[in-house]
Amino acid sequence: MDANDACDLRFGQVGIACVRVRRVDAAALCDELERRVRAAPQMFARAAVVLDLSHLPALPDDGAVDALLEAVRSAGMLPVGLAYGTSETEALAKRMGLPLIAKFRAAYEPAAAAAGAPAAAVEPAAQIQREPILSAPAPGSMQGTLHHAGSVRSGQQVYARDRDLIVTGAVANGAEVIADGNIHIYGSLRGRAMAGAQGDGKARIFVSDFRAELVAIAGQYRVFEQIPRDLDGQSVQCWLEGDKLLIARL
Repeated sequence: MDANDACDLRFGQVGIACVRVRRVDAAALCDELERRVRAAPQMFARAAVVLDLSHLPALPDDGAVDALLEAVRSAGMLPVGLAYGTSETEALAKRMGLPLIAKFRAAYEPAAAAAGAPAAAVEPAAQIQREPILSAPAPGSMQGTLHHAGSVRSGQQVYARDRDLIVTGAVANGAEVIADGNIHIYGSLRGRAMAGAQGDGKARIFVSDFRAELVAIAGQYRVFEQIPRDLDGQSVQCWLEGDKLLIARL
């Protein structure tokens, strides 16, 4: 890089939350997000978020989307883009001057638009059949395990793409560990752990010393401003039952 260059441009993993809008109601959206921010201000105040519009019956007009974005800002969060989705979503993002965030793949074409679409247009991920927890992964679905020796410092992120993650050390406050598979932490978890990052609801999190800010599996999360007494400092496992994230002592 030339020392006279004005900047250095790099790509990397970033911590962004996803706001999945279920109805076009800016006031209700603001109220709900304000409640989340009040419950965990350290996690959500000024948090970067992506707006996912794929679960609405129809794509809102520009004015309605602008109102939704303003509701997110009013609640104390910072919208940074739209979830990657249909060609109409892409056109909307261009008109709004917002990027499409491919990390968050919104549900593809709405049912009405998909009715006349060829079979090839069906989102491949919808065809995936998850294996039972104790079975071996399908060939090529996971690439072994990523081992991280030592602590994960505040502000640091470790991501195990297409694999499990083992951390032999502590995860500090403000640090993140992310895996597309399971996460095993042989130390204290004081930061955030997110398993099943690409949507695997069978993923689990195992922690030797539980003091987490947040744990999440396949997008379902729990935030802790104060750890329940029966879990504080204990060895635990986290898993999903339906859409509910459960935590129990080992």
